[in-house]
Amino acid sequence: MKKFKKIFALFLLVAVAFGTLAGCGNKKTSQSGAKGKKEHITVWLPPIGENDKPVWEPILKEFEEKNNCEISLEIIPWETYPEKYATAIAAGKGPDVGYMYAEMFPQFISMGAVEDLTKKLSKEDYEKYIYINDAKEMGGIYGLPIEAANPAVLYYNKDILDKIGEKPPVTWEDFRRIAKKATKDTNGDGKIDQWGFAQGWGAKFFGDLNWNWYGFLWQAGGELYNDDLKTVKFNNEAGVQTAQFLHDLKFVDKVIPENAISQTNKEMLQTTFGTGNAAFCIYLSSASSEILDKSFPNLKYGFITSLQNKDKGTFASVDQLTLMSSAKNKDLSFKLMKHMLSAESMTKFHKYHPRAPITKDEPYQGDPKLKEMIEKDKGVYRPLKVAPHGVEVYEYLWKQLQKMMNGQAAPKEALDEAARYANDLLKKDAK
Repeated sequence: MKKFKKIFALFLLVAVAFGTLAGCGNKKTSQSGAKGKKEHITVWLPPIGENDKPVWEPILKEFEEKNNCEISLEIIPWETYPEKYATAIAAGKGPDVGYMYAEMFPQFISMGAVEDLTKKLSKEDYEKYIYINDAKEMGGIYGLPIEAANPAVLYYNKDILDKIGEKPPVTWEDFRRIAKKATKDTNGDGKIDQWGFAQGWGAKFFGDLNWNWYGFLWQAGGELYNDDLKTVKFNNEAGVQTAQFLHDLKFVDKVIPENAISQTNKEMLQTTFGTGNAAFCIYLSSASSEILDKSFPNLKYGFITSLQNKDKGTFASVDQLTLMSSAKNKDLSFKLMKHMLSAESMTKFHKYHPRAPITKDEPYQGDPKLKEMIEKDKGVYRPLKVAPHGVEVYEYLWKQLQKMMNGQAAPKEALDEAARYANDLLKKDAK
């Protein structure tokens, strides 16, 4: 709870402080500095891949040399990313070019901390950037997509399914049946050593909602917010059905490892699924080539994009580069954004961190196994809707679901408490 109050207080602090800081970015500046003097641009990014800085540095160096400027790149951990933004902007020390995900945008847009890029974009830009329509939010375009089409997928162990005579699941019922069938004591010592579903609930940050909640909620026919974005609806019938399904996997079917509450999904992928001790695991599709193929070359696995209940759906972020309103030289900073997202730059970056192309002129360098899914399942994987108080709402929801999966709250109780907190926040905005 302390963390949620701290984040919310920081956003309020930003709102008060920003009025005195917004003017910093309004001064007209030249494209480059005075002769002999270099412009300085600060860029903040989270870790998109396992080791980004050495990959970005030559890309940024090229821009520096062509534009007589210096670029400072800071890679910030996901766990502290929104809080770092809030405190830095309040102190007037934020970046010129940043990176934001959907949950972050509303607060910063409403306080004028992020530039609307609509007037800076050309007709060619709208045709070139594949995910540009996903950047339209709150009446403007406040970023250019840099990370997209990397959905959560359900991985399955082919050997385990073959041994128990099952095929990859299609429905929730299939999944539950197979997970129960796969959960076994394989060495006869009286302890379960092969699990149905290696799902982690121990993350300290709400990012694991990406795999553990959103997709299952959409599959149940649910949504997070009501259409007017003034109240949430994740505690309605579809939400409760989703929470009960996840709860029962652990406490009724007992197909989730006992240490689930102490591990993240990534850790479960590495410690339990990758080692061949689980039938299923859910995580980023990019983990196929970046983790499983590299660390577990003998593992025979497959994946599906989504299970089917009332509907199909899985989460895929569309994260964006942003031009901050306090940028000292907006034109030069925007030019840097376009350089970072160019086909040439992203081809170099995706060589080390395979992903789907961002622009139409970039070749596909992702995992060949994922190409068909990325091209054909675009309606199945989708990003979050940009909605007010996303960081606080989802952080509190995550903590309540963790309580549920730790046996400290019933499914409806956990969701109702998270909804009460969220609606109280949203109600304050309406006053």
